[in-house]
Amino acid sequence: MKTMTCVTVVSAAASVALLLAAGCAMRESLGPGAGAPPRPACRAPKAHGGTDNVNDAAFDAMFFRNYGVNPFIDADDDRLSTFAVDVDTGSYTLCRSYLDGGHVPPKDAVRVEEFVNYFDYGYAPPAAGSADPFAIHLEAAPSPFSAGRLLLRVGLKAREIAPADRKSAVLTFVIDVSGSMAREDRLELVKKALRLLVDQLREGDEVGMAVYGSAGRKLLDHCGIERRADILGAIQRLHPDGATNAEEGLAIGYGMARKAFRAGAVNRVILCSDGVANVGNTGPESILATIKEQAAEGVTLTTVGFGMGNYNDVLMEQLADKGRGHYAYVDTLSEAKRVFVRNLTGTLQVVARDVKVQVEFNPDMVRAYRLVGYENRDVADQDFRNDKVDGGEVGAGHSVTALYELKRWPDKQGPLATVRVRYKDPDGGEALEAAGSIASSDAAAQFEAASDATKLAASAAGFAEILRASYWARGARLEDVLALARRCEDRCDGNEDVKDLVRLIRRTVELKADQLAHAGSSLEE
Repeated sequence: MKTMTCVTVVSAAASVALLLAAGCAMRESLGPGAGAPPRPACRAPKAHGGTDNVNDAAFDAMFFRNYGVNPFIDADDDRLSTFAVDVDTGSYTLCRSYLDGGHVPPKDAVRVEEFVNYFDYGYAPPAAGSADPFAIHLEAAPSPFSAGRLLLRVGLKAREIAPADRKSAVLTFVIDVSGSMAREDRLELVKKALRLLVDQLREGDEVGMAVYGSAGRKLLDHCGIERRADILGAIQRLHPDGATNAEEGLAIGYGMARKAFRAGAVNRVILCSDGVANVGNTGPESILATIKEQAAEGVTLTTVGFGMGNYNDVLMEQLADKGRGHYAYVDTLSEAKRVFVRNLTGTLQVVARDVKVQVEFNPDMVRAYRLVGYENRDVADQDFRNDKVDGGEVGAGHSVTALYELKRWPDKQGPLATVRVRYKDPDGGEALEAAGSIASSDAAAQFEAASDATKLAASAAGFAEILRASYWARGARLEDVLALARRCEDRCDGNEDVKDLVRLIRRTVELKADQLAHAGSSLEE
């Protein structure tokens, strides 16, 4: 396993144990919210039990973890780079909520790969009749941010499945209705999001529902979508109340999912929560073990986060990871439509599981390389073909993008890298591989000649690297990233996601300028 430049704050089991402790105020990272406007006079109790935000933070209990920053690796010493794929997008939308609220997000909230994978790069899917569940797309061009370095883009595009052709779904909603879900009307957004999802379901689909506040309970036995009115009625009656017994709610939900399990269908638990929990009757290690066990048996988990002020990004991401699903954060109704309408088939139906990527660099051409992001998805090189080691899951139509920065030997031509992808068929246990390669002659001579996809991925990655104060982004300017993103916007013909990226970068520039002005005026005083 590659050595990281920063040590993880707390071990996985210990962190979850702490995060689920009753009345716990532990925070793995509290965003400083520098430059935030004065807090309102309201003295409502905070999530940590007091009345003031700790350390003048923008929000009172936000849980994040610092996974470090990948270093450059000498290709002569280690030519292999291995990681599990990730299609999560929660970090991007959570940081968007910070910016929309007038705060620069804390650096630990930023996971570069989730910024990059938020965007659609227009990759072509596998050819009709292809045995592989995804196509591999490779491109290299000079880095727009680091003179003399090469940027390598590795893209995967999963097989697309028409909504009418997806498998039937047996869904179990597990909904947090604790008192914290009343904040910012977050439960009302959950209800709107679930109504959108129910409206997309069709004959053959089933829905069951469990909720948890101070205790967990079954709210609705699994029933067919022909009872849509009953399902929507149960959603409409949800109201926030009590403490947070996430463990009991999940245990009840998984029990319902096991009972309703249907072979050949999508069997999935969908957790909607702010991730803030109190201890239940089962230890946190046990619930994580149960989630992993149930995933192996075919009941997978999607976690969907809601809310600011108190939010546990660490737990929501880890639960999805253990549950062989993915993690999204919903900050607006528009984002709910993206997750539950536009991408519903990909959200529900997996086309490849335990997906791992291994890039083999040619040390005669590449002096050193670094993977941009994916720090918490690192896999030991020797475990690439160890099928007991988990990878990531890829849903129908999903795309995965990873970026590498390369330091090349000068004046040499030849093969740059070979990319291998190992995966399991979701309906069987056999592990298969696909491969692609790229040579130095395939690289664009100038960054301006690179594809729109590479330019957009570089914009998203550059933005994230600066936000998380990456060592490799020292000296980088947001204004340069903004200029690149604006060129992408001009070429993307009204793409709303790209327009929003430009808006967020511009907003960050403004907020940082306000911070500097505020700091200057404070010094003068």
